[in-house]
Amino acid sequence: MRYDLAMVFVALLRGINVGGNNPVPMARLGGVFIDTGFTDVKTYINSGNVIFRAAENDGVLLARRIQDAIETEFGFAVPVVLRSLDEIEAVVAAIPPSWVNDAQMRCDVMFLWAAIDSPGVVDKIPHKPGVEDLVYFPGAVVWRVDRDHVRQGAVPKMIGSDTYRQMTIRNVNTTRTLLTLMRALDA
Repeated sequence: MRYDLAMVFVALLRGINVGGNNPVPMARLGGVFIDTGFTDVKTYINSGNVIFRAAENDGVLLARRIQDAIETEFGFAVPVVLRSLDEIEAVVAAIPPSWVNDAQMRCDVMFLWAAIDSPGVVDKIPHKPGVEDLVYFPGAVVWRVDRDHVRQGAVPKMIGSDTYRQMTIRNVNTTRTLLTLMRALDA
């Protein structure tokens, strides 16, 4: 996938700072991005979200470069999903505004690696229609369930599967905030 020059991106890191595993301090992570040559670097919350501007226009090469720099700095591999501002805008625009992450509802955005990015990925994720919603959008699958039905849902059963290992998940509120931060950087 190719992008225009000097675009705004978000790098979504998978599996850091979860349960004490793969600790990555955000300030140090931001420094890795700066040292790698990116500009306007901003991290958001401890789950590994880095917004930045890049002069390069090849998303695959950018992601590989980021992964290599992180592994060099921290000593372990961290898979990265890279999305442009336009890609995040498209996903957020497709999510119904009423889908939120709050006391009554849970809504997560599953950002997909290219290898599984197709509408057919929904068939690989266990889910129970009528209990939970699972919708594909290019680059992501969005899961929505009422909090009082979370235990009846089947989506969490995918944890540990090959499909699960090819995605990184953010709640919808975080995803919308990332869009706001990316737009501010692009302004």
